[in-house]
Amino acid sequence: MSAASSILRTVQGGGLMFWCPGCDGAHLVQVGDGPGQRWGYNGDPVRPTFTPSVLVTYNGPDAGQDQGGGHFAPPAVCHSFVTDGRIQFLADCTHAMVGQTVDIPDWNGKGSE
Repeated sequence: MSAASSILRTVQGGGLMFWCPGCDGAHLVQVGDGPGQRWGYNGDPVRPTFTPSVLVTYNGPDAGQDQGGGHFAPPAVCHSFVTDGRIQFLADCTHAMVGQTVDIPDWNGKGSE
């Protein structure tokens, strides 16, 4: 992984990563040519835009736990639009930043370099 800017990291195979403050973790989008799902990218590492939306599901702290009556907690969801270097967290997010729009934070040593 290498720095494309203070807010983006590049990974092998056309991947770009940004730090998500809602999940407190990195999200990966694949851009350019290659196998698998690919996002549009405006080419600006300082004010990136990815299209379409970025949807990430993962096992949150309660995922899969019995909530009573045979109902189990679903996976956590982070769904956002990333436009001009800002993350707009959509209404189906399950974290505390739902509905907010924030700048993509500087990487600041998060994850491995």
